[in-house]
Amino acid sequence: MKKEDLRYLPQSVQEFITYLRVIKGKSDLTTLEYASDLRTFFRYMKMIRGLSPAEYEFEQIDISDIDDSFVASISLMDAYNYMIFCKDERGNSDRTRSRKVSTLKSYFDYMCRKTKKIPADPMVELEMPKFKKSMPKYLTYEQAMQLLEAVDGKNKERDYCIITLFLNCGLRLAELCSLDYGDIRQDGTIVITGKGNKERVVYLNNACIYAIRDYMRVRPADGVIDKKALFISAQKKRISRESVQKMVQKYLDKSGLGGQGYSVHKLRHTAATLMYRTGDADVLVLKEILGHENLNTTEIYTHTDNQQIRKAVKANPLSEIKSST
Repeated sequence: MKKEDLRYLPQSVQEFITYLRVIKGKSDLTTLEYASDLRTFFRYMKMIRGLSPAEYEFEQIDISDIDDSFVASISLMDAYNYMIFCKDERGNSDRTRSRKVSTLKSYFDYMCRKTKKIPADPMVELEMPKFKKSMPKYLTYEQAMQLLEAVDGKNKERDYCIITLFLNCGLRLAELCSLDYGDIRQDGTIVITGKGNKERVVYLNNACIYAIRDYMRVRPADGVIDKKALFISAQKKRISRESVQKMVQKYLDKSGLGGQGYSVHKLRHTAATLMYRTGDADVLVLKEILGHENLNTTEIYTHTDNQQIRKAVKANPLSEIKSST
């Protein structure tokens, strides 16, 4: 969904999106996901109530006329039927449907408690679909070295610095692209602006310091449009998320790691896993480094270390006991 599409949403949804951005501090990407989820939901509601022309495709259904009385008429059963529709007709995964449930609960809570536009919240009892949490996919130390060694070309210093920060600081893609060179401090730390515009400070290790130093020596200075941006594109603009994704994929392919499900976000998983497995970072420290809001999100990395599991089992004092027969 694009920003310009917001004007075609119901007025209450537009106001809800503004509330999320201004009051809750949600990022543009997150608010667009909320908007997209609500657009799909209200299109579904108009479809099942026969309020759109039969010949219209689902994506053509106009929802801009939905008012507060329509919202107040929606029931919990409507939401459950919508979840069935998402699963059977749209092929949404359990994780995706869980996000859609979260969106509905947030929107209806806003409409009932915050604005008092509807008398009751029908989504109070709406339950989240259960889904199996998958283990994070990450590069081994050797694979991470392969990736770094594959970096070359005219933008070598910039690309090497980007990948180094991903692998050592566990940055999100949006966090890296939003970095300003002023975020790098003289005391060897970097200020990262994460989800909800929350700032956190991460210490830079020597690999990051060396990589940043080498890049700053060649970073473009003349004709740069966004002069504060740390990473600059060939067009002298702040580097985009798409450019970083393509760049990382190029080096994954070059290093022989392509086609194995690795991506920019997997580099964040790699940083977290390597810090947990080989460093002194316990789960609470890792939570602060990664900028997780909930400890549950970080705890998935505690289940990735087969070596520690093997060591713990072998440390059992009964591990060497043999039958006397």
